[in-house]
Amino acid sequence: MRPFWDGHPQLALELADVRQTILTRAATDNPEVQEAVRQLLESSGKMLRPAFVILSSKFGTPDREKIIRIGAAIEMLHMATLVHDDIIDGSDLRRGRLAVHSRFGNDITVLLGDYLYIKSMALALTHDTLDLVRLLCDVTLKMIEGELYQLTKNGDADITEDEHFDIIRRKTAYLFSGSAQIGGMLGNITKEQQEALREYGFNLGVTFQLVDDLLDFTGDAVAVGKPIGADLREGKMTLPLIHLLSQGDATGEAIVREIITSRTTNEDQWAELMQILKAHRSIDYAHHRAVEYAERAKKPLAIFPPSSERDALLALPDFVLSRDR
Repeated sequence: MRPFWDGHPQLALELADVRQTILTRAATDNPEVQEAVRQLLESSGKMLRPAFVILSSKFGTPDREKIIRIGAAIEMLHMATLVHDDIIDGSDLRRGRLAVHSRFGNDITVLLGDYLYIKSMALALTHDTLDLVRLLCDVTLKMIEGELYQLTKNGDADITEDEHFDIIRRKTAYLFSGSAQIGGMLGNITKEQQEALREYGFNLGVTFQLVDDLLDFTGDAVAVGKPIGADLREGKMTLPLIHLLSQGDATGEAIVREIITSRTTNEDQWAELMQILKAHRSIDYAHHRAVEYAERAKKPLAIFPPSSERDALLALPDFVLSRDR
């Protein structure tokens, strides 16, 4: 699946500048750390968060240098969470490549995450917008709280749908919403418009995570970059499984609990679980919720007049729904 910005050449150029800024600002004399940063940047994903900053800022009158720097700061923050998440999850792969900790070891990787956090905040502080830095700190705190909360629920087959959505909000949605709102702040648009962007980003963040969860069941292992069923083997209950257990299917529940306990599965067991999920339309249920949040994301954008930036943001929810990795 080609990146979203392939259809937006100006955005592609600006995101290339974001990447270069990250490489420059994260530069270090330690060759292992420098190589780890480069590898992480290549495998960190679709650069959606800095794309929000750039597109949202253009509803106003942004300073190009400033939006590139803040976009880089937000992507570095995201990169920091990825290296810590991979260690916590014990994930050997990140988008089909060895995860950073698998190649460089946990000691370097933990420090790399800390290094990127500090570099991110230092880059954000190069601008005299304290409200922006406060928002970024608040988002970071929510993400860490979400990770801590998820750890308390890891291996808990009885997690509720509300608890699962609380984790999604903290771990994913708040950074999406903060990125979009910060873009509006950099463009000096009205508070009402900033709030619309915040709501847009929040709902798109939920959509993104729901689709990410679905790929554990519907994706191709090569495209996704990790073995299918990895989330459940790591003890993570996602929406299709939560829905299944609410249906009272004893066989399905027994399989889910066995995989969580053993942290292993086999092809026959997984195939049987997939049949049960389809019989109860649990995968369809999770996809329906993703579509619901995608539609919610689009509505706040009605406050903005027609423009190429609004068209791009309106297209993003459907792009996220169609992703295969």
